[in-house]
Amino acid sequence: QVQVVESGGGSVQVGGSLKLTCVVGQEYHFTTCGVEWYRQAQGKERELVSSIIIDDTAEYADSVKGRFTISQDRAKYTIYLQMDNLKTEDTAVYFCAAGYSRRNKCDSHYWGQGTQVTVSS
Repeated sequence: QVQVVESGGGSVQVGGSLKLTCVVGQEYHFTTCGVEWYRQAQGKERELVSSIIIDDTAEYADSVKGRFTISQDRAKYTIYLQMDNLKTEDTAVYFCAAGYSRRNKCDSHYWGQGTQVTVSS
């Protein structure tokens, strides 16, 4: 099991910024499976926010495009999520999930404990 630890959550007002950090254990292998940020708002289902793979190719949910930026420093085993122009709809617990393959499919993840982001008006 690879340890995954998120940090950087907090409370901000609408329009503010926050940077989340995800540190994964050094035994983790970065691959095309990638590392992802998910979020889960109170009473709602978990949703994929952003993902990044070994060559730094990034993808974003439509709801955060232009506002969030994912990046990584593989030498430091660290993945970031820069969150700008935050909206109340961004309020959620944010989880980092480090993907790995089983049976040649990228369908498994090592999960962090989550970090709370609260955006108020």
